[in-house]
Amino acid sequence: MFDPVLLRTFVTVAETLNFTVTGQLLGLSQPTVSQHIRKLEVAAGRNLVLRDTREVRLTDNGDAMLGFARSILAAHDQASSYFTGSAMRGRLRFGSADDLALTQLPQILRDFRQLYPHINLELTVNQSGFLTRRLLAGQLDLVFVKQEPDIPGGRLVRRDRLVWVGHRNLSLEAGQPVPLIAYQAPSLSRTAAITALESVGRTWRITCNVREINGVLAATRAGIGIAAFPQSLIPPDLVQLPSSFALPELGDIDFRLLDNPTSAREPIDALAAAIVARQSQVSPGP
Repeated sequence: MFDPVLLRTFVTVAETLNFTVTGQLLGLSQPTVSQHIRKLEVAAGRNLVLRDTREVRLTDNGDAMLGFARSILAAHDQASSYFTGSAMRGRLRFGSADDLALTQLPQILRDFRQLYPHINLELTVNQSGFLTRRLLAGQLDLVFVKQEPDIPGGRLVRRDRLVWVGHRNLSLEAGQPVPLIAYQAPSLSRTAAITALESVGRTWRITCNVREINGVLAATRAGIGIAAFPQSLIPPDLVQLPSSFALPELGDIDFRLLDNPTSAREPIDALAAAIVARQSQVSPGP
């Protein structure tokens, strides 16, 4: 009933809210983009897109169609990959920083396994420094890690802000050391937190040393301290601490993909492209 070509044009319009940009991305003229949208609306029997001289936006039916369109296209792509005989084979040793698993990464990996069932995907979850060392030692093929901004090499997926996070009922006593929940050293967020506090003369104490993200979240939810956390990864039951806490800025952090140049390129490039495409759609946190 719904032509995948029309659906792909519609999804791109929905993501860009711009017919001209959609045409540039898909290699189509603007009139062709408009024609695709009209044909899809005829097939659906509903208006999907509202367009005037100032803006492009989806109707309520357009929002509904967007969900269906993405599902249909995903199934179409999976079928195409399976039956074209180009399915990749082999092994892909992938590592991810544990807090990045709070993003859409699990869904990305599920989709990847469905698209490439003959790839043996081996997953390692740990801290960024550990994963980087294993990559350099040739023990991993691709890693998704956090790094300080502008470190050369690899592929930048997204830049985020490190912020102070705590329980919504948390209070800090004036003049008392700042209670920190931190990964065991060496840790990027631990170093950033301590360096920032010491730069403004604030005293601090470690109230909880943790090895993984679940420990950070459990301790923070218990209200025994505060943690440095990527802004876009803040869980809904925790909050970014307001300026009234008078805590120093922590700066930016990069989410970056690093790969092993001696490993097979095809599976690395396929998973990296999937991560970049999905992660770039993640909006900043509060």
